[in-house]
This record gives sequence, C-alpha cells and structure tokens, in this order.
Amino acid sequence: MNKHRIIIEPDTEDSNYWRDLWNFRGLFYFLAWRDILVRYKQTVIGVLWSVAKPLLTIFVMGFLGWLFHSEVPTGVPRLLLVCTATLPWQFFSSSFSEASNSLVSNSNLLTKVYFPRLIVPASTVIVCLIDFFISFAILVVIMIFTRFMPDWKILMLPLFLLLAIVTAMGTGLFISALNVKYRDFRYLIPFIVQFGLYVSPVAFSSNMIYNHPTLPAYLKFIYSLNPMVGVIDGFRWCILGGSTTLYLPGFLMSIGISVLFLFVGVWYFRRMEKTFADVI
Repeated sequence: MNKHRIIIEPDTEDSNYWRDLWNFRGLFYFLAWRDILVRYKQTVIGVLWSVAKPLLTIFVMGFLGWLFHSEVPTGVPRLLLVCTATLPWQFFSSSFSEASNSLVSNSNLLTKVYFPRLIVPASTVIVCLIDFFISFAILVVIMIFTRFMPDWKILMLPLFLLLAIVTAMGTGLFISALNVKYRDFRYLIPFIVQFGLYVSPVAFSSNMIYNHPTLPAYLKFIYSLNPMVGVIDGFRWCILGGSTTLYLPGFLMSIGISVLFLFVGVWYFRRMEKTFADVI
C-alpha cells in the first residue's frame, strides 16, 4: 500500500508572499485578539499594569531629571515633559520585546502549518498599541492637573505613533529572526531595552544635547542615530507645542534610521523565514 505525503511549502516569489500575507489576515486578527484576551479578559491586573508601569517610569525618570537638574522648557511641568517621552518609549520597548520573543513563544504553531511568519511578530504590536491607548490616559490626567492645553500640533501625533510602530517592527523583526537561530539573544533583549531607556531623551530634553556648546559634533551625530530620539522629540513637539522645537537634521536622521531598520528587518526576516520550522 502506497503512502502519500503532502508537503506544504510557501511560494518563493515575493509577490505571492505579500498576497498570502493579505489572505491570512484572519490569522493576524485571531493572534492579536487571542493575546488581548489573555491579557485583559477577567483580570484587573492587565489593565492596571498598562497604567502602573509607565506611571512608575514617569516618576522615576522625573526624579532623576530633577536630581541632575536637566533642562525643562519654560512653562512645561517636568512630569509632563517626562510623560510625553515615557508613553512612546514604553510602547516601543514593549513592542520590541514582545515581537522579538514572538516566534519562539509560538513555536508549536510554526511547525504545523504554513502561513507568512511575519504575521506573528506583527500581531504582538497590536496588543502593545492597546496598552499605549490605555496609558495615554495618564497624559490626559497630567495635562488636566497642570492646566496645560496643547495646540493644533497634537493632530500630527498619529504620524509619530506610526514612526514608533515602524521602529518597533523593524528592530523586532530582525531580533526575532536572530532569536530563533541563536537563543542567547533572549538574554540580550532586556539589556537592549534598559540601555535604550538611558540613551533616549526620556528624563531629559534633546535640546541639552543639540544646544550643548562644548559637545563635539560627532557625538551629536551618534545621538541622532538612535531612532527613538526622533519619535520622542516628535511626540513632545506635538503635545508641548511651542515650548519645544524639532532639531531638523537630527530628526531626519532618526527617521532615516527607523526606515532603514524596517527594510533590513523585513529583508533578514524573509531570508531566515524558510529555516524557522527546522531550527525552532
């Protein structure tokens, strides 16, 4: 008696892959909804954690900024300055961490059926986006408490949120692909997040770097290579209005790095995707 085996393989053409990505959008919705239910269904801690984590970071980074006398724009409360940076940073760090570990966490799914693996890390960003919208209430409360009214620039906020998503997706895709083959990378992820917090303008303003009279130009250039600098400065520009200014060369550099990370992340992810089921 002859036994037949059916081997399901993905198309090798990129056009078919992106078409499959659209055809499997139902799986994307399912994975995102599953993670949302796991975090929020019949639990209070999930919602409270979405508020408590950024709130704790705001107070700690605000205290550090006050302790080291970091510059605060005129008329802007320090907590509001820190809050406008903490929210996008928390979104990025959570999205980056979740996306980086998503393939390993869903290893059973990857070895059973074919679907564009890009769906897995992308779906984790949706959950982090829900956390961002919940924690955004902190910013609203602080603005009400301090009687700070944003101007029309706040309408540009979705564009900078999109930039944060691009940054998180690009870096998350790259590290998630590396994490499948080299499991030691899961130990580096918390270190990368912690290090990024201190080199990003969360407790301080970028004006301290760009307007520093004795800081060498090459250090300002290196500082601009951090893609979260552009995201955070953009958030502050939108929310704080005329109290802050965008340093255009550094901002454009951060945008360029974010887009570059996305292209490199997608390219490397696609290159390694065929081996995931074999090595996971």
